[in-house]
Amino acid sequence: MSQPTLDEHGHPEEIHWPSLFAAISAISAVGIAIGLGLPLLSIILEKRGISSTMIGLNSAMAGVAAMAAAPVTTKLAHKFGVAPTMLAAVFISAFSALGFYYATAFWMWFPLRVVFHGGITTLFILSEFWINAAAPPRRRGLVLGIYATVLSVGFAIGPLIFSAIGSEGILPFLVGAAAILVAAIPIYVARGESPALDEMPQKHFLRYVFLVPTATVAVFVFGAVEAGGLSLFPIYASRSGFTESQSALLLTVMGIGNMACQIPIGMFSDRLRDRRPLLTAMAITGFFGALAIPFLVESWALMAIVLFFWGGCVSGLYTVGLAHMGSRLKGSDLAAANAAFVFCYAVGTVAGPQGIGAAIDLTGNDGFAWALASFFGLYVLVSVCRVAFNPKRG
Repeated sequence: MSQPTLDEHGHPEEIHWPSLFAAISAISAVGIAIGLGLPLLSIILEKRGISSTMIGLNSAMAGVAAMAAAPVTTKLAHKFGVAPTMLAAVFISAFSALGFYYATAFWMWFPLRVVFHGGITTLFILSEFWINAAAPPRRRGLVLGIYATVLSVGFAIGPLIFSAIGSEGILPFLVGAAAILVAAIPIYVARGESPALDEMPQKHFLRYVFLVPTATVAVFVFGAVEAGGLSLFPIYASRSGFTESQSALLLTVMGIGNMACQIPIGMFSDRLRDRRPLLTAMAITGFFGALAIPFLVESWALMAIVLFFWGGCVSGLYTVGLAHMGSRLKGSDLAAANAAFVFCYAVGTVAGPQGIGAAIDLTGNDGFAWALASFFGLYVLVSVCRVAFNPKRG
C-alpha cells in the first residue's frame, strides 16, 4: 500500500507504509519500555535508600550504552541487514529488562543498563533511518510527526501502566519485556521493505555530529530533559507532596501533550524553508515552562496543564531536529547521521540525569527545575548564534 504525493518537480512520490508501520512499531515499544522503565527503576532505587546522585548515575548508564552502540550500529546493519539487526536488538532488550527484577545488588544494575539500552539504541537508530528513508521530502515533517506521536503514545502508556500496576513484584518487568517483544512481529513481516545499506558512510562518525549542529544540539537537550525528567520527576513530585500515582499521571499528561502536538508541529515545519527558528521558539517555551514548575506544586491541575504544552515543545525538538537533518542528507550518510543524532541524544541522557540529580542534592528540590531550564537555555544560545552566523541556510 502507498499513498502518492508529488515532489517539488511534480513527480510522484510514495510513502512506504509497511516500512512506516515497522518503524513505528519498533519505536512504540521503545517508548513504552522507557516510559515504564525509567520511573519504575528510580522508584525502586529510592525505596532502597539510594541517593538521587547515585540514581542519576545509574540512569546515566543508558547514555554510556548508547554512545558505545551508536558508532557500531550502522556497521552492523551494513553487514547483517537493517531488519535482522533490529530483531536481534529486540530480543536483547526484552530479556535484559527482566534481569533488573532478578538483580538484587545495586552494582548489577549498571551492566544491565548498558545491555538494555544498547539494544534500545540500536532500535532507535535503525527505526529512524528506516522511517527517514521511507518519508518523501515534502512530507517528511508529517511522517516524522506520526513517528514522534507514536513514540509519545509509548511514553504516555508507560507511566500509565506504572500507575496501575505499581512497582512491586515481577509484573511490571514482564509487561515491559512483552511490549518490546511484540515489536519483532511487524519488523519481521516488513523485513523485505527495510532499506539497504550497500555503501559505508564516507566520513568519520564524529564528523556527522557537527554536520547539522542545530539538529544534534536539539536532540542533546531532548535527551537530557527526557531522561533526567522521567527518571527524577517521580522523586521531585513525591518530595513536593504528590503521591506515587499522581506523579505517574503527571508524566502521562506530559506524554499526551507530546502525542497531541507532534503531527501539527511536523506539518507546520514542512511549510518552512528553515526549521531553525521553530526549534529556537520551542526551546524558549521549554525554558520558561521549566522555570514555572516550582510555582505549580500546590496545584496538580495547573501542573498538568503546563506539562501538557511543555511536553509537546520538548518532543518537538526531537521531531523538527530529525526532519531538519533528514532534509540535508541521504543514503548511507543519512544512516550515519541518524547514528550521530542518537549519539548526541545519548550524551544528553548522561548529562541530564546526572546533572539534574546533582542539582537536587546540592540546591534542594527546586534544583530539578533549574537544571531543566539550564539545558533549554543552552540550546537557545546555540540556536541564536547558529542563525546569526549562518542565516541563509534552509
